[in-house]
This record gives sequence, C-alpha cells and structure tokens, in this order.
Amino acid sequence: MSEVVRVTPDKIYPRVRSGECLLVCAYDSDEAFRSMHLEGAISLQEFRDRVASLPKDREIVFYCA
Repeated sequence: MSEVVRVTPDKIYPRVRSGECLLVCAYDSDEAFRSMHLEGAISLQEFRDRVASLPKDREIVFYCA
C-alpha cells in the first residue's frame, strides 16, 4: 500500500481538471456531499459504485472539509 500524502488544493485542482486524478468527497452522507463538495469531485457513494471499473493507474484523492 502507498503512503498517504497530503496535497494542497492549488497542486491538485489542475490535475483533477485534466482528468489525471479523481477527486472524491469522503463524506458518507449525501447531504454533506451536496453542501460541501468541490468542483470536479464525486461522492463517496459514487466512488464505491464505480471502484471496480476505475483505471488502476489513475490517482485518487480523498478529501473532507
């Protein structure tokens, strides 16, 4: 397993926009996702639904506010 690395928004946002990485809002609640998600992020539930089909070489960034 890889080491968890903290990243700053200014470093990760361009990578999210380009499709280089996937941004996942780590809140388990749909209500929390709706009120606190960042542009380009998917919900934790959507991540769980798609995890089997995600490319294995794509970086995934989880965040919570």
